[in-house]
Amino acid sequence: MPRLARVDVGNEVYHVINRANGRMQIFDAPEDYRRFEKLMLDAKELIDMRILAYTVMP
Repeated sequence: MPRLARVDVGNEVYHVINRANGRMQIFDAPEDYRRFEKLMLDAKELIDMRILAYTVMP
């Protein structure tokens, strides 16, 4: 069953988490973490969002 489209409400704080299927490891090397951070910062600039805090865990 497909999910309903999310409503985009501006000026709100969102708590976002992500985990791999079966709790598999997502990042294998330090470069993987850096690549993720670059992608996240590129997305931040693209859609003009604020990132208040984040953590990347193994």
